[in-house]
Amino acid sequence: MNRINKVFGIKYPIIQGGMIWCSGWELASSVSNSGGLGLIGSGSMYPEVLRKHIRKCKNATSKPFGVNLPLIYPNIEDHIKIIIEEGVSIVFSSAGSPAKYTAYLQEHGIKVAHVVSNKRFAVKSIDSGVDVIVAEGFEAGGHNGIEEITTMCLIPMIAENVDIPLVAAGGISTGKAMFAAMVLGADGVQMGSRFVASRECSAHIDFKDKVVSVGEGATDLTLKELTAVRLIKNGFYEQIQDAYKKNASYEELSSLLGRGRAKKGMFEGDLVEGELEIGQVSAMIKEILPVSDIITNIIEEFNQVSNKSYRL
Repeated sequence: MNRINKVFGIKYPIIQGGMIWCSGWELASSVSNSGGLGLIGSGSMYPEVLRKHIRKCKNATSKPFGVNLPLIYPNIEDHIKIIIEEGVSIVFSSAGSPAKYTAYLQEHGIKVAHVVSNKRFAVKSIDSGVDVIVAEGFEAGGHNGIEEITTMCLIPMIAENVDIPLVAAGGISTGKAMFAAMVLGADGVQMGSRFVASRECSAHIDFKDKVVSVGEGATDLTLKELTAVRLIKNGFYEQIQDAYKKNASYEELSSLLGRGRAKKGMFEGDLVEGELEIGQVSAMIKEILPVSDIITNIIEEFNQVSNKSYRL
């Protein structure tokens, strides 16, 4: 059995990204019901909102699901308390060191996966005792590594240096890409952008429509001084570029970002002033589909490719 399937108890080694404002209980439960692993994105939730989403997810699926836990967010310890109280069995931590909480979560029977953007952080995560590594290339949407290491380079580098299950993330939205990642050494894949363009995603329909309409070169990794993030180029993005041209300070960039930009863009649908986080692979996504169709298409394409025999 595939190591990712085994450790999480799922049918397919496909994990949905736990994206802020996009990954509510409806998306997570639909992915889990379709054979993958759904994740609730806790980064955009107050503690009691997270509890409600966990409970709704438990009511909507009998399959395993997890919670994405950005370690730099406020209320982190309240979130962990709720995760334990509600009996969540899987946590994907990100945006920080897993050393502080991994053992504590595992003591409560929780499997811990941690997202990294380079080999150094992967080794540190193993030292922290995590169960699974998620290696995310800089093609990915949202917050990202500043080194700009691509998934195709990152996966084999980390695969050679770890002996625990490895998940590839960043730039993956099809069965062919899933096959390529697994040939490079991954045991499974995590997809964010592909599930943004799903009917069950909690993002605003205007954001979803924008995702399926953008072409190549429509995104950029920016704001490395604060926390690197890949955005669709819109009015807010142009304000960032103008600030750079004026040699804006860290404080000025922070003030420009302000609070609630991601909610404004992805959840409320402000395509001009909002922060629109999405991956480069959005240029390949052309329609909004039900989660079940997305996963079926991915698995069918994966099987078609893997059944072929290539000889030189």
